[in-house]
Amino acid sequence: MTRFEVPGLAEPVEILVDRWGVPHLYAASRTDLFLAQGFNAARERLFQLDLWRRRGLGLLSEVFGERYVEHDRAARLFLYRGDMAEEWAAYGPGTEEMARSFVAGINAYVALARDDAGSGAGLLPPEFTALGHAPAYWHHSDLARIRTHGLFYNLRDEVARARTLRDFGPEVEGLRKARGPEGHELRVPEGLDLDVIPDDVLRVYDLATTAPWALQAPPRQGLDGSNNWVLAPSRTATGRPLLANDPHRAITLPALRYLAHLSAPGLDVIGAGEPALPGISIGHNGRIAFGLTIFPIDQEDLYVYRTCPRDPHRYAYRDGWEPMTCVTEEIPVKDAEPVRTRLWFTRHGPVIRECPDKQAAFAVRAAWLGPGMAPYLGSASYMGAESPDAFTAAMRRWGAPGENQVYAAPDGTIGWLPAGRVPRRRGWDGTLPVPGDGRYEWDGFLTADELPSVRDPAEGWFATANQLNLPPDYPHAERPVTHDWYAPFRHRRCAQALAARDDWSAQDCVRLQTDYVSLPARQVLPLLAELESTDPRERTGLGLLRGWDGTLRADSAAAALFEVWFRRHLRPALLRRALRGPVPAARLEEALARVLPMESDSGDPRVELRLLSAPDRDGERRGLLLRSLGAAVAAVEELLGADPDSWSWGALHRADPRHPVAPLLAHQGVSEAPDWCALAPLPRGGSGDTVGAAAYLPDFRQNAGASFRMVVDVGAWDNSLAMNSPGQSGDPRSPHYADLYEAWAADGAFPLVYSRSRVEQETAHRLVLEPQAD
Repeated sequence: MTRFEVPGLAEPVEILVDRWGVPHLYAASRTDLFLAQGFNAARERLFQLDLWRRRGLGLLSEVFGERYVEHDRAARLFLYRGDMAEEWAAYGPGTEEMARSFVAGINAYVALARDDAGSGAGLLPPEFTALGHAPAYWHHSDLARIRTHGLFYNLRDEVARARTLRDFGPEVEGLRKARGPEGHELRVPEGLDLDVIPDDVLRVYDLATTAPWALQAPPRQGLDGSNNWVLAPSRTATGRPLLANDPHRAITLPALRYLAHLSAPGLDVIGAGEPALPGISIGHNGRIAFGLTIFPIDQEDLYVYRTCPRDPHRYAYRDGWEPMTCVTEEIPVKDAEPVRTRLWFTRHGPVIRECPDKQAAFAVRAAWLGPGMAPYLGSASYMGAESPDAFTAAMRRWGAPGENQVYAAPDGTIGWLPAGRVPRRRGWDGTLPVPGDGRYEWDGFLTADELPSVRDPAEGWFATANQLNLPPDYPHAERPVTHDWYAPFRHRRCAQALAARDDWSAQDCVRLQTDYVSLPARQVLPLLAELESTDPRERTGLGLLRGWDGTLRADSAAAALFEVWFRRHLRPALLRRALRGPVPAARLEEALARVLPMESDSGDPRVELRLLSAPDRDGERRGLLLRSLGAAVAAVEELLGADPDSWSWGALHRADPRHPVAPLLAHQGVSEAPDWCALAPLPRGGSGDTVGAAAYLPDFRQNAGASFRMVVDVGAWDNSLAMNSPGQSGDPRSPHYADLYEAWAADGAFPLVYSRSRVEQETAHRLVLEPQAD
């Protein structure tokens, strides 16, 4: 047993850590509970928390030096700068008090760790020693002011779309990315000059929203998806509802999420949340289970301003010139004088680019910069809901990010509710940047009643996977949510499986969460059925793929060939062929580079599948398929050897999570990072197109997917299952730092125990937090 004296506690708090590293916190009051949650989060994840805070507040330069000044300035542009009383009120009663308690707990552990520096007591995590700085103290407002760690839509799509329209026209833009619903027509907003938008207009935005230490970090839009579903009693083997959720985020070391069990009078909730935030966002409370996926609301717009020739910080608005607002701040810099910087804002939001030579400026309007929009902090209002109606009522407060919430209760009720603030755009749809002169203003937000929802569907199940899931009669023109929906293939696969059975178990749901059937592959494979070739490599490729069922198993040679073929050979060949009409030959490669998706993105194949299903009017498709397949076989030979019997997808596609300390040390000139900065690579199945999502970088290293998974057996709570890779702790010295990594890579799960008796059975370590002695 380990004991700590913690200032601020009124009564002792027990923390029972089970053998999978999940802490079960038992307190006599909510105030003590959330203080203990903050203390325990810092005990397990202090460096991760400190880095989260520094990046969000723009304080990286203070400890890492002047190379991070630009990142710090960008982050400060996107802090919440409104009234804090309005901010806390937006989350509902008790949220500020919860935040105060949580931060008091963090600070209590920070004090212990700072006092421990150099003493050898083991409380200061080794990351701080390696990098040479101490953890900082927090203010509870940090939790609400920091906004740049969320998931954002659709500024990058707006700008990419505008650039493609400007340079190549609408036909080429149609090849860059699919929009939904089908038939959506792009309209350039009246008054928008596409030529004035510089290619680097989002540089500051990207600095603010992308971690500078993330190796080969891609923009996150398109990677961060999720799956969730609920099954009614009529669909399960036990006659109890099941709820499954597996969010797809970056594959990180340490884990992105943290599982915890929080118990105090009136609250008994277990599940996962962001380590730096109080409460639980995905889990159950013994009365209702809840899980979320991204509902990709377009909550951003790029505003383009005509600035005054005599004063570039005044812009045309309606009938006059409106001044920008300037905020001057000092950025502390390690081993240097503070840097004074000026931050400019228009009525719409932070100015991210100025072009005085073109009399232009650009600012971001983001719903997530408003009150009550700190990412995931809104879970405080629903995690204690005692019924489906109470849960859906609490979700009305939810702001950001946009979410598909599914829920289930022991009485058999299941449902789906999309939540998040949807800007009301009258007469325009947000797919492109707009002039900032007053003609394109948001008219508030849609009400919750203007979005659809489902309660107890007749099918006995409901699933979401970020796809277009609004009903066919939804009025997209009058109430646009977005036109940048995710591809439908993960949802289609879930639907195939869920509708086919009425005997589902929790373990069956885990198997579906890790299902590697590629529906795009199954759509492409029939095109090879009638092809013949005398070329040896083409014959090898045909032989491998014709007998394959489209499952991207880690041990599959055909899976390795298909992914290399489709992504690196067939896709560019199809797009190059399609571009020959609308693009002059001299600009063909430039246009191809513009429309090819980043290989590190999820790989949405809708455009290519549409091209493959179109009539083969020029008769070139057969040759294109064979030539690209032969080239892919040659490429895999280079990667895996000449013998296809030795190929496997997992030999290429692997998990290889890395700690941010390594690049931070590299920036300090330290070439050798500690051993704990990387884990041994493990083979992985799947891709960005499979239910078991496993997007990957150009070197095939998995960069996104479900490191956290959960299946709740609603009513028999101890039968629930979970996974959180690589482990619960962020401290490299902890036995729970990477103890779940191999089980995760093998698609396993562990019991998410809930009742006190089961928790006691599985307890591996016991901590007691005691009030500080007078």
